[in-house]
Amino acid sequence: MTTTDLSRPIRKHPGVLALSLGSIGVVYGDIGTSPLYAFREAVRAAGDAVGDTGRESVLGVLSLILWALFVVVTLKYVVILLRADNQGEGGTLSLLALAQRAMGRQTTLVLMAGLVGAALFYGDAAITPAISVLSAVEGLSLVTSQLDAYVLPITLVIIVALFAVQSRGTAAVASLFGPITLVWFGVLAWGGLAQIVTDPAILNALNPIHAARFLVKHGSVGLIVLGAVFLAVTGAEALYADLGHFGRRPITLAWVAVALPALVLNYLGQGVLVLQHPEALANPFYLMYPDWALLPVVLLATMATIIASQAVITGAFSLTRQAIQLRLLPRLKIRHTSETQEGQIYLPSVNALLLVAVLALVVGFGNSAALAHAYGISVTGTMVVTALLALIVVNKHWGWPLWAATLLMAPFLLIDLIFLGANLLKVFDGGYVPLALAALVICVMLTWRQGTAVLVRKEHEAEVALTTILRQIETKPIPVIPGTAIYLTSSPDTAPVALMHSLKHFKSLHAQNVILTIVTATIPRVAIEDRVQMEEINPRFRRITLTYGYMEDPNVPEGLILCRKLGWKFDIMSTSFLLSRRSLKLSSKSTLPGWQRRVFIFMARNAAGASDYFHIPAGRVVEIGTQVNL
Repeated sequence: MTTTDLSRPIRKHPGVLALSLGSIGVVYGDIGTSPLYAFREAVRAAGDAVGDTGRESVLGVLSLILWALFVVVTLKYVVILLRADNQGEGGTLSLLALAQRAMGRQTTLVLMAGLVGAALFYGDAAITPAISVLSAVEGLSLVTSQLDAYVLPITLVIIVALFAVQSRGTAAVASLFGPITLVWFGVLAWGGLAQIVTDPAILNALNPIHAARFLVKHGSVGLIVLGAVFLAVTGAEALYADLGHFGRRPITLAWVAVALPALVLNYLGQGVLVLQHPEALANPFYLMYPDWALLPVVLLATMATIIASQAVITGAFSLTRQAIQLRLLPRLKIRHTSETQEGQIYLPSVNALLLVAVLALVVGFGNSAALAHAYGISVTGTMVVTALLALIVVNKHWGWPLWAATLLMAPFLLIDLIFLGANLLKVFDGGYVPLALAALVICVMLTWRQGTAVLVRKEHEAEVALTTILRQIETKPIPVIPGTAIYLTSSPDTAPVALMHSLKHFKSLHAQNVILTIVTATIPRVAIEDRVQMEEINPRFRRITLTYGYMEDPNVPEGLILCRKLGWKFDIMSTSFLLSRRSLKLSSKSTLPGWQRRVFIFMARNAAGASDYFHIPAGRVVEIGTQVNL
C-alpha cells in the first residue's frame, strides 16, 4: 500500500488490455494527431529548401518520418526509457530525482538539466493545444469555404471550453478517451490504406536508404526538412511521462499493436496522394478521405485533438506538483478532482496561465502552418535532457560501465541534438516562443530556489538550538496550557520560530509539544510503514518527521494519525498547529538582485498557505507573523 489516504478502498487493478486502451487515449493523443500537419509541413519544407517535391523527395521525407518513429519513439522510449522508471513513475523530474539519488548527491549540472527539461515541457503544454485544435478545425474550410472566417473563433471557443472544464476533473470523460482515440487510429489506418492500394510502390519509403540519400544529397539544407519531420514524433515524451498511470506493458502493447501501424499507414497514404495529386499538398490529410466522410473526420479529429490537449494539460498539473514537492516552485493551491484517482488534480493558477498562453498563440499565429514553426524546439530540448539524464541513470543506477552506457545512449543523444539543431533554425520564424516561455519558467524556478536558500541562511543565523531552549524551559517555571502544540519546521534540531515567539509573547507552553518536519523523498511514493519517524525528547517534547514522495499530496492530520501505532495518541480536537508566517521586506543589502527579490516576494505572497497545502483544518491553526528582510 503506497497511498496516504487510509480511507480509500482497495481497488482491483485493471488488466493489460484495459490499461492499453486507456493509454491509447492519454499517452498517444498528441503523437496521434501529428498526421494532421507533420507530413504537410515536412514536404513544404522540402519544397522551400531544396526546390523539389517530386517522387524522390517525397520518398525521402516519408522515410525520414517513418524512421524517426522507429528509432526515436520505438527504440529510445518504448524499448529503453520505459525501463528507466523511478518506482514506476516517469517524466523529466522523475528521471532527475532518480539520477540524483543514483549519484548520491545533488549536482548543479544535473539540476539545471532537469530544470531545462521541465521548463521546456511547459512550452510544449502551451503549443500542443493551440496547434492541435487549430489544425483540426481548419478542416472545416474544406467542407465549405464559407466557414473560413469561423475557423479562428471556433478554435478559441473550443480551447476556452476545454480549460473551463478542467476544474471538474477528467474522471467523467477519461473513460471515453481510449475508445475515441482507438476509432481515430482506425480512421488513420483506413485513410492510408485506401491510398496505398493505388500505389503499393510507396512501401519503398520503409527502406532507410531513401532517408539517408535525401540527407546526403541535400546536406545542411536537409536540416530545415528535419525540423519539420520532427513534428511527427512530438508527443513521444508522453510515453515516458505517463508511465506511472498505465505501466510499461500496456503502453508498449498500445504502441506496437495500434498507434505505430496506424501512423505508418497514414503517412504512406498521404505520400501516395501528394505524388498522384500535387495540389493536395494544401491539406493532404483531409483530402485522403471521400467527400461524404470529410465532415465526420473533421469532427473526429477535433475530438482527438481535444483529448491530446487534455493529456498535456493534466501533464502540466502533475509536473507542477512534482516541482512544488522538489522545492522548485512555491506552494500552489491544488484541488483533487477524484475520490479514487490520486493523480487527478487541478491547479487553478496553472490552468489560467496556460489558457492565456494558448489563446495568445492561436491569435498571434492565426493558423497551424505558422504555429508549426514554433513547435518542436521545446520537445527536442526535452528529449536531449532526457537522453542526458538517462545516460547517468544507466551508468549509476543500472550499474552499467560508463563506456557501455555511453554506447547505448550516445546514438539517441546524437539524433536528438541533430533534431534540436534543425528546429533551432526556426527560432526567428516563431521558435523563439517556446524558448521564451522556457526561459521564463527557468527564471521563476531559479528565483524561488535561490530566494528560499537566502531565507534559510538568514533563519540559520538567528536560530537557536532546540536543546538550549529545552534546558532554559527546565530551569524556569513556565505556565502549562492543556492540549498539544505542533510546530512545523524544516530544521528539527533548532527551535522553530513559532515556538520562540510563543514563549516571548504568551510566556507559556502546552502540556505536549511536537516539533514536526515534512520531508520530500526522491521517490514517487513512500510506503505507509515508512511514513513516520518519532523520537521522544522528554516527557513534554517529541520530534516527528513525516516523509512523502514527490508525487504525493502531504496530508499532515492523516500522517499524525499513524503515530498512534507508535504510542502517541494524536487527537486533532485538542491540538493546535502553530505556524510562522513570514512578512518579506526589501533590504538594502542582499546577495540577490533587486528584480529577483521582488519576483520572489511576489511569489511568496501569492503562495498557498501552509495550512491549506498540508490539509490542516483552519480552525486548529494559529499563525504568528515574523518579518524578514530579503
